[in-house]
Amino acid sequence: MALSNLTSKAVLLYDEWIKDADPRLEGWPLMSSPFPTTFIIGTYIYFVTSLGPKLMENKKPFELRQIMAFYNFSVVILSLYMTYEFLMSGWATGYSFRCDIVDYSRSPTALRMVRTCWLYYFSKFIELLDTIFFVLRKKNNQVTFLHVFHHSIMPWTWWFGVKFAAGGLGTFHALLNCIVHVIMYTYYGICSLGPAYHKYLWWKKYMTTIQLVQFIMITAHIGQIYIMDDCPYQYPIFMFIIWLYGSMFLVLFLHFWYHAYTKGQRLPKMTRNGINKDQ
Repeated sequence: MALSNLTSKAVLLYDEWIKDADPRLEGWPLMSSPFPTTFIIGTYIYFVTSLGPKLMENKKPFELRQIMAFYNFSVVILSLYMTYEFLMSGWATGYSFRCDIVDYSRSPTALRMVRTCWLYYFSKFIELLDTIFFVLRKKNNQVTFLHVFHHSIMPWTWWFGVKFAAGGLGTFHALLNCIVHVIMYTYYGICSLGPAYHKYLWWKKYMTTIQLVQFIMITAHIGQIYIMDDCPYQYPIFMFIIWLYGSMFLVLFLHFWYHAYTKGQRLPKMTRNGINKDQ
C-alpha cells in the first residue's frame, strides 16, 4: 500500500511537472518522456562496461579504420552544420551573449533554434559510437569513468534542456562544443586515415588548449547570471547545472595541463575512438 501511494504521488508530480514542457516539441522523436533516453543510456552503459568487453574477451579486435574515418568526418560535417544553425537562430542574429532568454514563440527563428537544439541532443546519441569503437577494438583502457560519465550525462541532461528551454543563454556551451568538435573530429579523422597522414597533425599540441579555452568560456559565460541584476531567464536550475559541469571539466583539464606541461610529466597521448599515433 505504501509503495502504491508513493508511486501514485510520483506519477502526479511527474504529470504536474511535465505540464510546463515546451508544447512546440509535441510529437517529436524521443521527446514524449525522459524514459526512452534513460533506457538508451542505460543500455549503452551496460554494453560498454560489461556486455561488450565480455563478448570481445576471446575475439580479435575489429579493424574499423575505414568506418571510423567515415564516422569522424561525418561528425565534422554535422558539427559544422549545427554551428551554423546555432549562429543563425540566435547567436549571430540578435543574442547579446548576456541575459538571453528562451523565445517560446513560433517565429521562424525561434523554431529554427528548437530544431537545432533537438539535433544537438540527438547528436549525443551518435557520439556514443566513440565508446563502442573502443570496445570493439578492445581499447578498454580508454573506457574510463569520466569518458562514460560524459557521454551518458550529455544526452540525459539535454533532454530536459530541449524539453523545457530550447534556446537562450543555455545553448552557448552547445555552440562552443560544436565548434570544438569540428576541430577535434577533424584530428581524429586524419588519425584514422593511417600513419601516412600523421605528418599533417602538427597542431595536435593545441588540442588540450582548445578544450581548456572552451571550458573557461563556458564557465565565464554562464557565471554571468550570478552577477546580473534581474535576469529573467526562465530556468535558473539549468544555469547551475551548466556552470557545475563546465567547472568540473575545467578543473580536470587544468589538472591535465599542470601535469603535462608545467611539471613536464606528459600523460598518455590523447586518443579518441581508440586511435593512437602508432596505429
